[in-house]
Amino acid sequence: MKQHNCIALLGPTASGKTRLACLLASHLQGEIISADSRQVYRRLNIGTGKDLEEYRVNGAHIPYHLIDVAEPGTQFYLHEFMQALTVCFNDIVYRNKMPIICGGTGLYLDALRKDFSLTQIPENHTLRNELEHLDKNDLVQRLQIFPAQHVAGIDTSSKKRIIRGIEIATFLAMHPGHVKPQQLPYRPLYIGIKPDPEKRRMNISHRLTHRLNNGLIEEARDLLADSMTHEQLQRLGLEYKFLSLFLQNKITYMQLQQQLETAIFQFAKRQMTWFRKMEKEGVTIHWVEKNYNLNELLALIAKS
Repeated sequence: MKQHNCIALLGPTASGKTRLACLLASHLQGEIISADSRQVYRRLNIGTGKDLEEYRVNGAHIPYHLIDVAEPGTQFYLHEFMQALTVCFNDIVYRNKMPIICGGTGLYLDALRKDFSLTQIPENHTLRNELEHLDKNDLVQRLQIFPAQHVAGIDTSSKKRIIRGIEIATFLAMHPGHVKPQQLPYRPLYIGIKPDPEKRRMNISHRLTHRLNNGLIEEARDLLADSMTHEQLQRLGLEYKFLSLFLQNKITYMQLQQQLETAIFQFAKRQMTWFRKMEKEGVTIHWVEKNYNLNELLALIAKS
């Protein structure tokens, strides 16, 4: 690759991202970095669709990263993903391999092109209470007293964002050793799998039925038996939220299947909305159908 130094493979749930990522890795001497906010957790295998058996192509194991790196029940924050992503990326590049960042978590994909280092700065509730009574013009003037490097890029479109900007600038003034990275190292070629909506619904329905019949409920039971609470299980969202309700006898099996299927349909639509937002922000995504031609895709990558 020339202009790009990694591949970002994205798509809605049940679109076949893992399979394509593994095929590309097999042809490009690549290694996969997961950009999935739930696959970081151990023992969440069926519900998060890790599909670890797919990481073997023609008898060879495809190396993967950022899967099974945190305990379920704990919080894995964006800044932890960003730090781990940088370590994995640099290590893969150092060994002259191709990083293939694969997933559908929009915020994780945005970390390839947006500097989120300032999201770690804690909220200052005392300062917020002081600023809340000021109008927008007063807040903008307050922002202007800070050094330009502390307020560069701050969004002034709403009071809430200006207050957060002042909060960040105040923290940076009080912690001069806190510096954000000058430039992100990633230059991704974005490839997206885009099944038509009807096929997407069929894929989701078929996959959900298969998972329910092949251990998904048992996976949730095992997590609860291993000291996870129902509250923690529900925080994992989607499958685990509805499984918690089912295992507490708050919904029937039929309601579990119907309500969860609808929730996954809605989730896939939200993913596509995020990807369209990325395109509106200037990201070029090379979309392929699920029945893509692998040779054509490899040719695209070779000249990019």
